Amino acid sequence: MLTLFKNAQIYAPQNIGIKDILTGGKSILAIADCIDPPAGIEVETIDCTGLRLMPGLIDSHVHITGGGGEGGPASRMPELQLAMMLEAGVTTVIGCLGTDGITRTVESVLMKVKTLRAQGVSAWMYTGSYQVPTPSITGDISKDIALFEEIIGVGEVAISDHRSSLPSIAELARITAQARVAGMIGGKAGIVNMHMGDALDPFRPIHEVVACTEMGYKQFVPTHCNRNSYIFEDAKEYGKNGYLDITTSSYPYYVDEEIKPSIALKELLACGVPLENITFTSDGCGSLPGFDPVTGKLIKMEMGLPSSILRELKEAVLVDGIPLEQVLQVVTSNPANILKLTGKGYIREGHDADILILDPEFNIVHLMAMGKIMNR
Repeated sequence: MLTLFKNAQIYAPQNIGIKDILTGGKSILAIADCIDPPAGIEVETIDCTGLRLMPGLIDSHVHITGGGGEGGPASRMPELQLAMMLEAGVTTVIGCLGTDGITRTVESVLMKVKTLRAQGVSAWMYTGSYQVPTPSITGDISKDIALFEEIIGVGEVAISDHRSSLPSIAELARITAQARVAGMIGGKAGIVNMHMGDALDPFRPIHEVVACTEMGYKQFVPTHCNRNSYIFEDAKEYGKNGYLDITTSSYPYYVDEEIKPSIALKELLACGVPLENITFTSDGCGSLPGFDPVTGKLIKMEMGLPSSILRELKEAVLVDGIPLEQVLQVVTSNPANILKLTGKGYIREGHDADILILDPEFNIVHLMAMGKIMNR
């Protein structure tokens, strides 16, 4: 069965005007000013007059098997449910382990990726966790990336954080080199996703790896770059050379510490960080802990949700005045390009039919994933 979307304002993510889109199977078949339903074939026609049609959102940092655990067994977060993605307009996720690479396994993340794919959405993953030496499936992160189609890089490796395993610069350089070469062999991004903690001068380990090796800044995706004012100030300079990932879930739980994501995007663009270097991710199903700065004891715990991405996209447009086609890039084409997610992030003929349709108030009207309508 084919699906024909009529009279939609298309953001591909660039605004390409009002057009029709025909999908069939898992793909976008045609985009034109006017498409008539093909004769003799069953076609569902959906009128999108007054609505915005765009790529399904990509959430490229999600603890799909659950995160947390910093406060003991009762503080473990639950795993991602499909409904969490659909209510957020997310059609693609990248799964990872976090603090707990000890009792949670890379194998369980891989099986959750396979589960999500079987449920009709798209998913990939990182091998590894906060810890160094880095946990993996085969015992070698290079083999994981090269051999498993679902694995695109390593992460999230923790630096500048009291929960990290304090990796040396030599260890970080080796992980980065292994990921890069394995990515080349496997046709993957080979990215190292870096968890950025609260320590002062948080980007220093990355700067040192780049200074002492042939690795470039774009071999890394440092995340949580809006977690406090001083990391964000450093990010304004770092982002001119490398990628920056802004976490959307922590706001408003840590309003006194976090830079609000929509405001962070506006400020990064204003100081000259290229738009294509910036992504938003939710840290979905990850823990959002608060620690006493004196005793180090856990004093509060929240959980990230994918829906925070859509919230910040909406507010970036309606409150902070950033054009929709710019904001959309940080949750569609940018992660697709950075992570080499073929067929994702764009409304183009031949690309996967991942389609999000919003009304003027940014409410979800329809959501299609891999050619199947998931939400109406």
